[in-house]
Amino acid sequence: MRPKSILEPQKPGSSQSSDATAVPESSDTFLQGVKDCLPTLLGYLSIGFAAGVVGKTAGLTLAEIAMLSIILYAGSAQFIAAGMIAAGSSSSAIVITIFLVNLRHLLLSAALSPYFRHLTPLRNLLIGSLLTDETFGVAIQKSASRKKISERWMHGLNITAYLNWFLANLAGAFFGQWIASPEQWGLDFALPAMFIGLLVLTMMGRRKYLLDITVGLIAMAVAVLVSILWSPSMGVIAAAIIASTIGLVIERWK
Repeated sequence: MRPKSILEPQKPGSSQSSDATAVPESSDTFLQGVKDCLPTLLGYLSIGFAAGVVGKTAGLTLAEIAMLSIILYAGSAQFIAAGMIAAGSSSSAIVITIFLVNLRHLLLSAALSPYFRHLTPLRNLLIGSLLTDETFGVAIQKSASRKKISERWMHGLNITAYLNWFLANLAGAFFGQWIASPEQWGLDFALPAMFIGLLVLTMMGRRKYLLDITVGLIAMAVAVLVSILWSPSMGVIAAAIIASTIGLVIERWK
């Protein structure tokens, strides 16, 4: 019996069958996750620095800013917390406000959960607790051309972003006494610019430009309308739910 040639077509279900979406092992590593996080670090540095400056301006100590960045770990929420603390708001009001602002993380986690449903609840918790808008964007971009996301890769991505955010907060808190207004340096635009870059890369990877642009316009309209009628934080949540649902229906219908 002659051995099969590697050039011969493999039977369906064969262990040697090729998979166009198979993920090379080199792209599954913790180190690769660290490398894939590098493009987002500029946004983290600038916004984290600005958050540290705002915290210092609000009267928080270096230790308090450090603990806020470690425990809360949310850019918009940290800005809100610093402002409310400076205004003398009650603890309950701060907690409720931050909870509403961060409700979008339920959507982010739900979108990535299919890739990690084989993990234990504890291992899912370790991934989800460090998930941010930025790491979600990088992960979704990767999922556009892959069928799976590695747990090791996700930890490399999340931990790199987490440490970078913490150090940027400390730097902002330390130098905040000399910088009264981060907006004068354009630091407030760095994060939106980074998200625009991630969006463009994701659209190029999917190659479904008409659908993506349509969903984007719907999300924009919903976000503006709900923000005017209700609140900006709820506008983001409503836009994500409505636009993604419409996009899914269109994609399935086609």
